[in-house]
Formats: sequence, C-alpha cells, structure tokens
Amino acid sequence: MKALIVTVAGMSTRFSESLGYDCLKCLYYPHNIQESLLYKMLHHNVQFDYYIVVGGFLFDELSSVIEKDFKEFEGKILLINNEHYAAYGSGYSLYLALQEVQKMDLDEIIFAEGDLYVDEESFQKIYHTPNNVITCNQEPIFASKAVAFYFDKNNAIHYIYDTGHQALEIKEAFLGIFNSGQIWKFADAERLRQVIASIDEKEWHGTNLVLIQEYFGGLNREEYYVITFREWINCNTISDYEKIKKL
Repeated sequence: MKALIVTVAGMSTRFSESLGYDCLKCLYYPHNIQESLLYKMLHHNVQFDYYIVVGGFLFDELSSVIEKDFKEFEGKILLINNEHYAAYGSGYSLYLALQEVQKMDLDEIIFAEGDLYVDEESFQKIYHTPNNVITCNQEPIFASKAVAFYFDKNNAIHYIYDTGHQALEIKEAFLGIFNSGQIWKFADAERLRQVIASIDEKEWHGTNLVLIQEYFGGLNREEYYVITFREWINCNTISDYEKIKKL
C-alpha cells in the first residue's frame, strides 16, 4: 500500500504579508479550490491508499475546506492537528504523520511539503519508480529560499538549509550541489521504522531534514533515484504563486 504525506502546518508568514492578510497558502486560490496548492498536490493522476495531511496554522479552516471540497478522499484522508506549529519546526509535523504511518501496513510513502507546485509528469515518475527517490529542481540556489543538497567526495548526500534564510555553508570538498525539490519517496518501510526509532525526541522539534538526512544519508548512491522536476514552484509569496498561471 502507498501513502502520501503533505505537511501544511506552517504560519505562511511571508505569503500572508505579501497578500495583506492571514492566509493558509496551501488553500489560497483566486477563483475556485481547484487552483489551490493542496488540491493540485492531492489530485495528481495517481492513486494512494492513504492521504495524510498535517495542519496547524488556521487548522479549523483547513478542516472545514477538506470536509467540504475534498469529499472524493473520504475514508482515505487523515487530517492531523499539529498544535505546536508555532513553537516547533517542520520536523514535528513529519513526526506526527509518521506516528500514524507506523500503524498502517505500508510499502511506500511519498512525503511532500505543502507549499509546492510541481508538474504532473515528474510527480508520476516519483510515484511509479520502484525505489527510494530524492528530487531536485532547476532553480538557482539562494539561501533565502532554497533547501539544497550536495554530494561529498565519497558521493554521500548531505542536506543543507538555513532557517534564518541568510547563508548556506559547506565546509568540505563536494562533487555537486543541487536545489532540492522537497519531495521524497521512502520505499523501504523497515529502514524507515529504524530511522524513526533512532531520532531523539528533541530532534523532531527542528526541521524535517533530520529524518531526510538520516534515511538517505545512510544509503549507497545506487539505492535511490534522483528525479528532476520539469516545472517546480515553491510558493513563499503571492508573486511565486502567480507564476503557476504562466506555466
């Protein structure tokens, strides 16, 4: 069985400031719900057994919209409330989702951050690839917005991100650096369980890269695929969102 995890708990600060009012950016749309990021992410032309959505900021609104506008997922969608969304980092939303995942008999999990627009073809490649997957995009790498990863001289992967959006730093020789597509596929359920158990409780209060690094950092290069998105937008502001229309 397969599950899709989407985390949308964050406070959408930059998006709300650019819009002029508090807004949960995964639900923003100019005309109808089909234009929202969450709708697009859940409606790629693939089928999951479970859809796990972790909210927090404006949770009541999220719950109401899912109940009203996502009826086709009834019985398959699990909505989780991250009550610590303002105090903890993105890792805690992923932690809450994975606690539910471990109760299910799943073979594969795709995890996507909820502020993304990605093209259909690339997402289907992730879904159909019978292996672990990391993703990258073709955007320039700026510390103000990018999650990046690089391969060291031994071809091991390392993720880097600055929560202050100031500067990225690499203190070793590396073979290549890439802008992460912020969607990952975990195809080894047993390995995922072991990695979850190995992470200290306080580490989950940081970014979701703790889990990502532990899982993929311990794999050999041939144990996962790298898929590059043809179209990819990280919607930090309303101007980012409006780029979708141009595509």
